[in-house]
Amino acid sequence: MTVGTQVHERRDARGWSVADLAQRAGLSKWVVYLVERGQPISIDAVARLAEALGVRLELGLFDRKRSVQSVRWADAVHSAMGELEARHLRTFGFGIAVDEPYQHFQFAGRADLVAWDTGRRALLHLENRTRFPDLQEMAGSFNAKRAYLGPVLAERLGLPGWRSETHVLVAAWSAEVLHALRLRAATFQALAPDGEGPFEGWWQGAPPSSGRHACLVVLDPVASGRQRLWIGLEAALGARPRHAGYAALAQRLRHAA
Repeated sequence: MTVGTQVHERRDARGWSVADLAQRAGLSKWVVYLVERGQPISIDAVARLAEALGVRLELGLFDRKRSVQSVRWADAVHSAMGELEARHLRTFGFGIAVDEPYQHFQFAGRADLVAWDTGRRALLHLENRTRFPDLQEMAGSFNAKRAYLGPVLAERLGLPGWRSETHVLVAAWSAEVLHALRLRAATFQALAPDGEGPFEGWWQGAPPSSGRHACLVVLDPVASGRQRLWIGLEAALGARPRHAGYAALAQRLRHAA
């Protein structure tokens, strides 16, 4: 993960706006915007952001010739999940936005992927997760988006509101993810209690007609042949892993490219 991605996700999990983080770090808002966009900034500025976010800054030296390929595949799994989802949902004529920013007063962040049907006034939000290193932060970020993303996007699209909202945690189908789900099954069931039905409706081109839904599915972005592409949380708790972990799945994607 890049520094910018980590800064953004930690700020988002705390419910801080860019201005909030800038003030706590003693920096301008523009510097925070730059780092979250992946632009180079001073080490001093990064250190201030790390201190404000309560994390430790670690530095390293890398071979420049090898770094290009490393950066290219740094977030390969997350990117592959988003590409697969966007390509499939677009076939139904849904509006699609990737890495969509939103802000609701002091809460600000980005949605990995959103899809909408203005005729049905239905919204789908997908939060792609390749692993769960900090469950509390993930839950805070997901809950904030469930609460504030919908109204912001409805206003942006000129709609009076949504008849249905479906928020989905989409996790990579790996052994480390399945282990996390089983270890904290009750937590994930509370966070995403609605089963896979609402997501399946979207995946088949028929969004729910009403209600607010929270789901979790496990997805394999390199599924082939007759392999199931995704399964719901309950099935995942007893499923066999498709990949050992993030590194194994990234390696599979690298060979497939």
